[in-house]
Amino acid sequence: MAAVETVLGQARAEGRAALVTYVTAGIRADWLDLLRVMIDAGADAVEIGLPFSDPMLDGPAIQQASSTAIFRGTTMASTVAQLRDLKGLDTPLIAMSYANHAYTRGLRQYCHELVGCGFSGTIVPDLPASEADEYLAEARDAGLDAILMVTPATPDQQMRVIAERSRGFLYVMSVMNTTGRTDERDDDARWAVAERSRKYSARPVIIGFGIDTPARAAAAAAHADGVIVASALMRQVMDGATSAEIGRYVRELRTAIDGAR
Repeated sequence: MAAVETVLGQARAEGRAALVTYVTAGIRADWLDLLRVMIDAGADAVEIGLPFSDPMLDGPAIQQASSTAIFRGTTMASTVAQLRDLKGLDTPLIAMSYANHAYTRGLRQYCHELVGCGFSGTIVPDLPASEADEYLAEARDAGLDAILMVTPATPDQQMRVIAERSRGFLYVMSVMNTTGRTDERDDDARWAVAERSRKYSARPVIIGFGIDTPARAAAAAAHADGVIVASALMRQVMDGATSAEIGRYVRELRTAIDGAR
C-alpha cells in the first residue's frame, strides 16, 4: 500500500487538490464495495472509521454510522480480517479511530495490526499531540503515517510543532465543532485556518469538517492542498444510497475540486 504522504505529496506536486473520502467499517454488508467505488471515482485516499461507542469528535451522521456498524457486530478484529482479504488496492487507507482502540490493544499491536491489513495511515483525534510520543514512535516503527490535527484555536507556535510532528499530511479541523454540516457564512474564516497552517507545514495541508457539497469542496480546495469529505457521504449511505450513487457523488466532488485549480 502506498504511503499517504507519497500519494498526497504527488498530487500537490502535480498542482492537483487531493480528495480524501471516508467510510465507516461495517456500516452495512457492502461497505467494502463503498470503499472501492470511492477509489474508482477519484479518491486519492480513504479514511476508514473504526466503529466506537463514544465518538466524541463526530456529529450525528458518523455517530449513527458507528452505532449501526456496532449493532451489526462490527469490531476491530472483524474489520482487520475483512481488509486483510481485500486485494488489488493501491490507494492509501487511513484508520480513523479513538484512543480507546489503540490503548486497549496496546499501541504496538494496534499499529502492526493496521499495517498487516493494508492501512498506511492512522488518525487518533482524541489523543493530544503533546501526549502522543509513544503513539508516534510505534506508528513510525510500524511504517504508518501518523496524522495529527490542528484547529482554529491552535496557537501559531503549537501549530508549527504539530506540523513538524505530523506525518502523511496535516489535518486541519476547520471549525471548533463536531463533524457534519456547518454554517456557510463562516467559510472564509475556516479557509483562513488552512492558509495559516500552510505557513508551517512542509507536508500537504488537508482540510475537513463540514465540507458537504461539491461547491464547498471546491472553495476549500482553493485554500488547501486537499479536502476531506466524511459526514456527507455517511449521511447518504445511512439514507440508503447505493454504491453507484455514492460513486457518482464522489465523482462530482472530484470534478469540483479539480476545477478549483
